[in-house]
Amino acid sequence: MLEIKNLKKSFDGRQILNGVDLTVEDGQILCIVGPSGAGKTTLLRCITGLEAADSGEFLIDGQPFDPKGMEASDAVMGVVFQDFNLFPHLSVLENITLAPQLVLKEAKAAAEQRGLDLLDQLGLEDKGGLYPYQLSGGQKQRVAIARALAMKPKILCYDEPTSALDPQLRDEVATLLLKLKAQGMTQLVVTHDMDFAEKIADKLLKVTALDQKG
Repeated sequence: MLEIKNLKKSFDGRQILNGVDLTVEDGQILCIVGPSGAGKTTLLRCITGLEAADSGEFLIDGQPFDPKGMEASDAVMGVVFQDFNLFPHLSVLENITLAPQLVLKEAKAAAEQRGLDLLDQLGLEDKGGLYPYQLSGGQKQRVAIARALAMKPKILCYDEPTSALDPQLRDEVATLLLKLKAQGMTQLVVTHDMDFAEKIADKLLKVTALDQKG
């Protein structure tokens, strides 16, 4: 279970997040919704340690943790970025297996086998040898999800996962996230797409520019 209490964050004197509280039970999907500029992505970046919060309490299974201080090998949070952030000079399989080998110190054979298993699970079993430029937007996103899952995180976080996708692909993403939920994965999803959020969310956190508590 993830708990966040009284999280605050400001930039250049402007308060972006002012006392956010949230709780996500194991296996739940929490969607963080709200208009552009309200602080949704900032909240996600604070939770994942990509930004330092000004103050607030972070708990995993009742134990305090510091998102900025966590070693990557602790693999608490996985992140799927809005623009995927795949390495263009690496194949799909290499994108997935690089971090497990470098950070988790997995043997190459073990990392590759898990990578192939993830590609098969995500319907990309024949794409391992391709490069990102050879993939569609939906395929790139699934590779980014596979790369995050390869680090065996407790919680998977997404920043606007449907922003560049057409309606059919949005439905495919919803199906995939619900499949991961059925496997027990806890997920945080930042989105401006309320239809998508209502389709997948166990809980909604509405973030606005003036009142950050939803």
